[in-house]
Amino acid sequence: MMRIDKYLAEMGQGTRSEIKKLIRSGRVMVDGETVKKPELKIDETTQKVSLEGKQIGYTKKEYYMLYKPAGVISATKDDRDKTVLDLITDKKRNDLFPVGRLDKDTEGLLLITNDGELAHRLLSPAHHVDKQYYALVEGELPADAVSQMEQGVTLEDGTVTRPARLELLPEKEGEFTKTLLTIHEGKFHQVKRMFEALGCKVVFLKRLSMGNLVLDPELETGAYRPLTEGELTNLRIMTGMED
Repeated sequence: MMRIDKYLAEMGQGTRSEIKKLIRSGRVMVDGETVKKPELKIDETTQKVSLEGKQIGYTKKEYYMLYKPAGVISATKDDRDKTVLDLITDKKRNDLFPVGRLDKDTEGLLLITNDGELAHRLLSPAHHVDKQYYALVEGELPADAVSQMEQGVTLEDGTVTRPARLELLPEKEGEFTKTLLTIHEGKFHQVKRMFEALGCKVVFLKRLSMGNLVLDPELETGAYRPLTEGELTNLRIMTGMED
């Protein structure tokens, strides 16, 4: 059972104080009957709620795959810049957040959800969730770059990264080297700093996958879609939430 004002607030229909005013003014109905008490408890799984004639269904958890574009920040809100949540235009809940972060100038896969347990497991170093990036690199990579990444590199602040897997793609783009880098952690600017430790600079960065969740090639930059049941199940199995 849930209070009607909490129900509507979780579904993004306003602040609790705004919703209380709407309820007291008779604009909310439950099972076809007008209610005027914000503290009224309802069964969110069976009862039908409408606000000003529009039915508001209840969704406990939401999961979206977003192709984050460059120029958008990985935050829930910001006074200056557009955030990744601003791109999810038909979200039902008001408590969504990005799982981890991508730098403002980095694009690619980002999971948006309100499932705190799944997010924690995906980001926890204990679960060793792979994150693969496509990186376009400027400068000459050392001949032993692959083995250096495999051993872990020392960043400028003295931090030693966990072992990573570097693949050099055969074709070049002008003077730039195309690479795939798979890491198991998510330190600040980590991919860029790892290549800097090898004497190179990342000029373009895109995240391709997170564990077994792979960026949908059909998604255009800035677009998103709900996760499929299969994708969600695979994530839950991978992180030990399901057998």
